[in-house]
Amino acid sequence: MITIALPKGRIADDTLEIFGKIFQTDFEFENRKLVMEKNGFKFLAVRNQDIPTYVKNGAADLGVVGLDVLEENRPDVLRLLDLQIGRCKVCVGVRNEDSLNCTNPDLKIATKMPNITRDYFSSKAIAVSVIKLYGSIELAPLIGLSDAIVDVVETGATMKQNGLKVAETIMESSAYLISNKNSFIIKREEILSLYNKIYKVL
Repeated sequence: MITIALPKGRIADDTLEIFGKIFQTDFEFENRKLVMEKNGFKFLAVRNQDIPTYVKNGAADLGVVGLDVLEENRPDVLRLLDLQIGRCKVCVGVRNEDSLNCTNPDLKIATKMPNITRDYFSSKAIAVSVIKLYGSIELAPLIGLSDAIVDVVETGATMKQNGLKVAETIMESSAYLISNKNSFIIKREEILSLYNKIYKVL
């Protein structure tokens, strides 16, 4: 049996829809259950950020997770396929009345993605202080905690509602199918069979 870790929410729904098309049957988690077994697969409902950990450590053979999470955490897993779902961007946001002042020697950036943030600004030879937050990141520039934020943007509505705008786009992201390295050796045939089925549906 192949175990697949899925992020809760929209990407899980879209992924299960792909499986529904492949096997011509409904796949869905029942009333808040975190495990589902069907058609020889076991699905786990996992927090997005934790999926690379489940896959890397072999608790799941496969996982579906955003490219932004992979780039931030850099887990030792195989990236098999871009599923072209869960599209979003990682952007630098500033207050509507501001612009990104890269000459500021004390540029403070609030984010839950410190690695992506540091890499981006260091690639432009800009020194920044990164302030790690876990939520409500849009608040940081409004109260003077930071000059800008780096965050995931889907529609931009949350930024707009909070008086922020996108100053720069760092990367585009979508959900990827990833594999545990040992699983890919031991269960290679099953994984490649599933890979081919998903590829055809996409």
